[in-house]
Amino acid sequence: MKQLHKQSSINHRRDEEMSMGPTAPYSPKTLKHPRSLPIPRSINYLFKEQRLLFILVGILIGSTFFILQPTLSRFGPSEPNSFSVPRSFSSGLPQRDQVSDFAQYPPINRGKLGRVPAGIPRKRSRIVVTGGAGFVGSHLVDKLLDRGDDVIVIDNFFTGRKENLVHRFGNPRFELIRHDVVEPILLEVDQIYHLACPASPVHYKYNPVKTIKTNVMGTLNMLGLAKRIGARFLLTSTSEVYGDPLEHPQKETYWGNVNPIGERSCYDEGKRTAETLAMDYHRGADVEVRIARIFNTYGPRMCLDDGRVVSNFVAQAIRKQPLTVYGDGKQTRSFQYVSDLVNGLVALMESEHVGPFNLGNPGEFTMLELAEVVKETIDSSATIEFRPNTADDPHKRKPDISKAKELLNWEPKISLREGLPLMVSDFQNRILNEDEGKGLK
Repeated sequence: MKQLHKQSSINHRRDEEMSMGPTAPYSPKTLKHPRSLPIPRSINYLFKEQRLLFILVGILIGSTFFILQPTLSRFGPSEPNSFSVPRSFSSGLPQRDQVSDFAQYPPINRGKLGRVPAGIPRKRSRIVVTGGAGFVGSHLVDKLLDRGDDVIVIDNFFTGRKENLVHRFGNPRFELIRHDVVEPILLEVDQIYHLACPASPVHYKYNPVKTIKTNVMGTLNMLGLAKRIGARFLLTSTSEVYGDPLEHPQKETYWGNVNPIGERSCYDEGKRTAETLAMDYHRGADVEVRIARIFNTYGPRMCLDDGRVVSNFVAQAIRKQPLTVYGDGKQTRSFQYVSDLVNGLVALMESEHVGPFNLGNPGEFTMLELAEVVKETIDSSATIEFRPNTADDPHKRKPDISKAKELLNWEPKISLREGLPLMVSDFQNRILNEDEGKGLK
């Protein structure tokens, strides 16, 4: 049975091969209907899943936008201050209307630190103040922090006091470093106010070698820092660079009359050397330098018993002691309140002038006149006691501040009779404290 089936299949296959042999003529199939024409794959892709419809809709939307855009721009805001992207940004060439718009606003001068227009916040600066725990330095720190700057104070507390800065300890923009500027220090700041140096005769005569090292090595270190980091540097020099002057009042062009080997020379000549270093760094290394020559200054936070005449008179009057006048009392001084000095230092730092600049109050008082003002303010029954004068004590001291008036627009505002009561109240509070009254820090 299986053999019969197998034989029949073989016979059937043989019949098919004979029918498809090579002798059979080739005849293609006739086209039954035009629909059977082969369709290109790209056209077939467009017609599937309505892709052609989506393409047509996209073309229609794009055409509508480009046709209507010029018409819509006519109804847009025409004010010059409206927020719109100028065509000059895309074309690269400013058009006439856009040039007139930008002409309203003057270009920003980034090279100078002039006044900031109202409504635009000033750039916060990072500033270091050497000697910032001292009398003048602490008031300067207050002003810089109050205007929004970051302040780093460097002080070795030889004459500075932490009490002068304790009210700033919680401020995140304030930092205090115990350091002696005689040793180098690395910081990243924008400005350096270099105030570090004992300034009263009692303190700078206590260790004259240390005083001259502070003026020379300390100034060198801070100038070197300013050079490395590109910071602006302000040196607080002193009216003592004029010595016992032969010119009255003293101008910045006066070279002075200083004893180079006297008891005060560690301070006087030290500051003169510091000015020399500052100018050499300015000329030779292109460091931005500012030099201020400070005249007698008074105010709260002065050290008690520091040997300066105002603090001596005030402390003696509060303690019911005689007011000590050295010599005949006819030597003259000029006294400026500390806030006036701080304003002058900041004005100088922010200016484009190197200096030196005299910063002081041209109001001139003899020592006897100052003693009378202190008696009127504190105790009219106070007595005066005369003692021999100290070595190399200047006979006259009065600044010519015409240069600061003209170039810095600065002059002192507070008179001695206005500022002295503010200092007296501070001294009374401190002297009533037992430790402070004994001269302890």
